[in-house]
Amino acid sequence: MNHPPLSAALSAAAQAVAGVIAGRTPETVLAGIDTAVRPAALDLAFTTLRDFGRGDFLLGKLLEKPLQDNPTRALLLVALARLERRPDAAHTLVDQAVTATDKRFKGLTNAVLRNFLRQRDSLLAAADADAVAHWRHPHWWLEKLRDAYPDTWQAIAAEGNTHPPLCLRINRRRASSADFCRELAAAGIVAQALDDTAILLDKPLPVERIPGFREGRVSVQDWGAQRAADLLDAADGMRVLDACAAPGGKTAHILERAAVRLFALELDPERAARIAQNLQRLGLFATQVVGDARQPADWWDGQRFDRILVDAPCSASGVVRRHPDIKWLRRPADVAGFVRTQAAILDALWPLVAPGGRMLYCTCSVFPQENGEQVCAFVARHPDSRRLPTGATGESAPELQLLPAATHDGFYYALLEKTP
Repeated sequence: MNHPPLSAALSAAAQAVAGVIAGRTPETVLAGIDTAVRPAALDLAFTTLRDFGRGDFLLGKLLEKPLQDNPTRALLLVALARLERRPDAAHTLVDQAVTATDKRFKGLTNAVLRNFLRQRDSLLAAADADAVAHWRHPHWWLEKLRDAYPDTWQAIAAEGNTHPPLCLRINRRRASSADFCRELAAAGIVAQALDDTAILLDKPLPVERIPGFREGRVSVQDWGAQRAADLLDAADGMRVLDACAAPGGKTAHILERAAVRLFALELDPERAARIAQNLQRLGLFATQVVGDARQPADWWDGQRFDRILVDAPCSASGVVRRHPDIKWLRRPADVAGFVRTQAAILDALWPLVAPGGRMLYCTCSVFPQENGEQVCAFVARHPDSRRLPTGATGESAPELQLLPAATHDGFYYALLEKTP
C-alpha cells in the first residue's frame, strides 16, 4: 500500500489551520480532502491548533515582519509544531514542507525552518517564559481560569492541550459492561470499565473498528457526558424533554436507561437529522421536534414534563482538547452571549416542568459565569425552584463541576426541582 507523501498531509493540514484562522472549523475544511491523507492531516492540524499560541509566538520571532500570506503562514505553523515534537526527522520535515509550499515562498519556508533548528534551544526557552506560548491558551482564557481556579488553573490548561480520551457507553438493552470488556479483550483492544456502562479505551480507535458499534450495542460518549442521564434519573412512563438534543448521545442514553416518552428538541434541522441516525442505529425512538427552546409556544403541546434536560449552548471550554480551534475562535464577549442565551432557555423551559418535576442544567464549560453563577441567578428569579444534591463531593453537594482529566472532559451539572 502506497502512503501519501508527508508534503500532502502538511498541505492539507495547513488548509485546515488557515481555515480556522479565517473562522471555519478544521473538519469543515478537510471534508473534501482525499481520505488517504485526511487522518494524518487532521492529526497535524489539531496538534498545530492546540499549540497555536506557541507556534504564533515562535513564528513572530523568526520573521522580520508578519507574513500576510495565510496559507504559507499556516504551513509554517504546522511545520514548527511537528519540528518541536520530531527533531529526529528534521531533515525530512523541512524538505517536505518546502515541497508543499507555494513556489513564491519556498526560500522563505526553508530559511524559517532552518533558523528554528539553529536557534531551537533559545527560542523554546523564550516561548516557555511567555504565558500564552507556554500554556497554549489565549491570555483572556488563562485569566478566566486563574480567577475561577487559583490553585488548579495550570493543571486545567495543561489538560486542555492533551489528546482526549475515548470512552464508550454500553447500550444496556443489548449488552453488559463485563461481556463487552471480554469482547474487546478478545479483539486485542485494551480497555477498562469505569462503571457499569462506561468503558475507557487505552488508545482511540475509529468507530468502524469498535466491535458492536454498527449493530448498536455501544456508542462513543465521554464519561463526563454520561453523568447527565444518571442525574436526570428518568423512570419508566415519564414524559421527558431533551432540549438542545443534537447529536443525540444524551437522548439515547436516557432511552437506554428507561422506557420514557422522550421529546428531542433541536433548533438546527441538519443537526436534528443526526439524532435520528443515532437512534436508528441503537434501535430507539424519540419524538423529534425542530424548534427554539426559547420559544416553546411554537412547538409545545401544553403537557408538562416530569424531566427536562437542558444541555445548554456554551463556550465549550471543558472540551477544547477535542476542539482546539475553539480556544482561538472564541472571544471574551462570546461567553457573555452564551450566558444570555442560557438564561433565556432556562426561563422559557421552567414553566414546562410539572410540579415536583426536575430540570437538569448542564454545560461542557469550566467557566463559572455559565455554570454556578448562572444557576444561582436562576434560583433567585424562580422561588418555586430548589437545588437538589448531585453527590459530587457529598450527599448535599448542590452542583457537580467536572474538570478535564484523563478519564473525562470538563462538564457542569445542577439539578433543580419545581416545588409542588
